[in-house]
Amino acid sequence: MTTYIVVADASRARIFTREGRRFEELESLVHAEGRLHEGDLVTDKGGDVHESSATSSRQAGSEDVATHHHEVLFAREVADRLYKARVDNSMEKLIMVAPPRFLGHLRDKLDAPTAKLVIHTLSKDLTKADSARISDAVDDLR
Repeated sequence: MTTYIVVADASRARIFTREGRRFEELESLVHAEGRLHEGDLVTDKGGDVHESSATSSRQAGSEDVATHHHEVLFAREVADRLYKARVDNSMEKLIMVAPPRFLGHLRDKLDAPTAKLVIHTLSKDLTKADSARISDAVDDLR
């Protein structure tokens, strides 16, 4: 019985498989825009160097719009990959590990049949952890 473990954040998703005691990394997806700051994502801002404080405060409320958009796009990409694993019958169970905000995006983007395969979620950022640490973190989640 193959369990998929997706360990993700806004810029990277690592997909592992676990069968019995065998744990291995299957693939890694990268979303470079997820590493950029809001100012780097939005290049067509109106205004010039001498913006008034009224304009600056009005723009400050929407500062995370581009970041949020790219997180949602990447969550869709990861969800599509998990969908393919489900329809190929290579995934029987799913464990998702991600920071809370991205975990929410990922949950929202899963189709209903794939979402039913989720047996556990872990609100943690382990994308930079080594395979052994990730394996230990999900070992009891069966």
